[in-house]
Amino acid sequence: IRTPLLLACAVLAACTPLPPVPAPAAPAQAAMPAPAWQRPGVQLLHIAPDESLLTITVRRGGALARLGHDHVVASRSLQGVVAPAPGRAQFQFRLDEMSVDEESLRQAAGLTTTPSADAIAGTRHNMLVRVLDAQRYPWVRVEARRTGDKQVFDADITVHGVTRTVQLPVRVEQAADGRRLQASGSLLLKQSDFGIVPFAILGGAMAVQDQMELAFRITARPEPSAPAPGAGPGR
Repeated sequence: IRTPLLLACAVLAACTPLPPVPAPAAPAQAAMPAPAWQRPGVQLLHIAPDESLLTITVRRGGALARLGHDHVVASRSLQGVVAPAPGRAQFQFRLDEMSVDEESLRQAAGLTTTPSADAIAGTRHNMLVRVLDAQRYPWVRVEARRTGDKQVFDADITVHGVTRTVQLPVRVEQAADGRRLQASGSLLLKQSDFGIVPFAILGGAMAVQDQMELAFRITARPEPSAPAPGAGPGR
């Protein structure tokens, strides 16, 4: 998606090293309800989280930006469904399940600095507690529908309790038998569009830029696919 996401996410970091205080756990939530557009006879494919990835890249700003780091946060726990024929999709992910600064993802994003473990812990704390209020708003949700252009979807993205509709370029590849679908794309979003105030300290001399870069790769199959035993964010 050119995030969300980010969506996601959502998803905004700071480099100030803080104690790795986790956000209080949000209440567990049942599986997503059946989408309103689901109809009898419409083929549904289920997103396979172990084959899907959503990343959000946030970049440093301010007069002292050189002292900080850019960051990549990622979700490997997408859950939802895709209906290829009508061109509809619905998925969600939890903010507190996102990883922060996996080395392989930093390299793929072309980030050249190396934050310390303390800086990464501080980034996660700031993201979940001080910026996103993940205890109150634990989920990022996306509902997408194909427009007249088969490569562009209208996507309703809900982050931090705010929903915005964006145009989402998507590349879709589907197996000939219809039993496997891959969708990928990227999108630029602004935190402020969702009522989020980008993290900043020292009067804004060290800050996170408002704009964030969302990218995703989603695989969907006929049956839900749970992560393989022992699989984790570092895969």
